[in-house]
Amino acid sequence: MGISELLLLLGFLVLIGLILFIDLFLVGKQAHLVSTKEALAWSVIWFLIAMGFYLFLRYYGHLLHGIDSPERLKHVISEYAPNLLRKSGDYATLLDLYRQNMSINYMTGYFIEETLSVDNLFVILLILQSFGVQHKNYKTVLFWGILGAIVLRFIFIFAGAALIHQFHWILYIFGAFLIFQGIKILFEKNEEAADVQDHPVVKYLRNHFSIYPRYVKDHFFVHKGAKRFITPLLIVVVMIEFSDLVFAMDSIPAVFAVTSDPYVVFFSNIFAIIGLRSLFFLLANIITKFRFLKAGVSLLLVFVGVKLLAGEFLTKIGFESQHSLFVILGILSLSVLLSVLFPKKENG
Repeated sequence: MGISELLLLLGFLVLIGLILFIDLFLVGKQAHLVSTKEALAWSVIWFLIAMGFYLFLRYYGHLLHGIDSPERLKHVISEYAPNLLRKSGDYATLLDLYRQNMSINYMTGYFIEETLSVDNLFVILLILQSFGVQHKNYKTVLFWGILGAIVLRFIFIFAGAALIHQFHWILYIFGAFLIFQGIKILFEKNEEAADVQDHPVVKYLRNHFSIYPRYVKDHFFVHKGAKRFITPLLIVVVMIEFSDLVFAMDSIPAVFAVTSDPYVVFFSNIFAIIGLRSLFFLLANIITKFRFLKAGVSLLLVFVGVKLLAGEFLTKIGFESQHSLFVILGILSLSVLLSVLFPKKENG
């Protein structure tokens, strides 16, 4: 990683951190109930920022890999966009094709992550309800949970990219795993949630830390005399982090099906994750009405799994990055449309 690439990466991370800081400590300084209007406003803001990054990649994406010569462009294309090797043209033409390919892959990864995050919304809601967290503290908990998820995914994605670079056959394992997960999700029944109090993570924390018996506003730690306690609110954050790690086992390999470029995988994940908090408040009360989203998530996982297994064949027959984007948007739109046209009938 060159100096310019590192500075760009750090610059974007600082920008994301600054916006999150403004949201939590300035706009939402006091713990409060997040209204639908506020959730919608922040969902739109995060979406526009994500689209702004799409435009950056479309016209300046080459800067992330320090492309400044035909030789460097050819090297990066061979690494992260081998489907472009069969394209012909001068340096400017190929550079534009590369940026277009990079930006489309980012958009595809973004929508994959947003779609797969739907299931994560249910789990987050379950954790918050199971621990009896007050609605006014949801925003604080989700902020720290998502901030931790950004750090963990940064590690996982760049470590995964290094492994794939050394052992390309790992992609086939990812592909088979995603197909298995997709079929499993389609046929598994909706079961009552288990008591999170018996979760191994909760038991570990109880055995190794002093836990205060009740919530203390939005604090994670309290001091009583010389002793320091962690509050149940911190346990909730840890549980949300753990749930994100579980879901990352699906979402990160799924985006690697689109591209092996760690920057594209990372930023598509991050922009989807930071928008998840606002999306949670926007959809928490209506998400159960979209009865076919589960089937859509299942079909999406199977599609990206097949794409990983048959990537070389699909490239030979002219299956481009934009085709993947169209398929994914089609799956998402169809599952929502069917849910609206054929709503679940209420018992009684």
